[in-house]
Amino acid sequence: QVTLVESGGGLVQAGGSLRLSCAASGGTFSNYAMGWFRQAPGKEREFVAAIRWNGDTTYYADSVKGRFTISRDNAKNTVYLQMNSLKPEDTAVYYCAADRSGMARFGRSYYSTAFTYDTWGQGTQVTVSS
Repeated sequence: QVTLVESGGGLVQAGGSLRLSCAASGGTFSNYAMGWFRQAPGKEREFVAAIRWNGDTTYYADSVKGRFTISRDNAKNTVYLQMNSLKPEDTAVYYCAADRSGMARFGRSYYSTAFTYDTWGQGTQVTVSS
């Protein structure tokens, strides 16, 4: 079972950028599809982005498409979320998650569902000021 640790959150002004990292340990990282989710106060956890085991396919929520980029480095056991043009509504705790689907290929609905993922990190706070 992989363990996930997020980092890179913080306070940024609207229009700024942040890069989140999620380091995995204790498992074979390339066996996992990876996702980023976020949860704002009083709201349900929502999908942000996902990436297949080899990085060949990525998925994004409409609200972040064109502003956020998910990527991974399997040699470093790390997945990233580059967030540009941040808005106050991006303020949330961001979680990375791992799905042990291996080389299987599923559609966007699979990777965008929180229930798909087996393992979650502890989260990192992102606050965007206006």
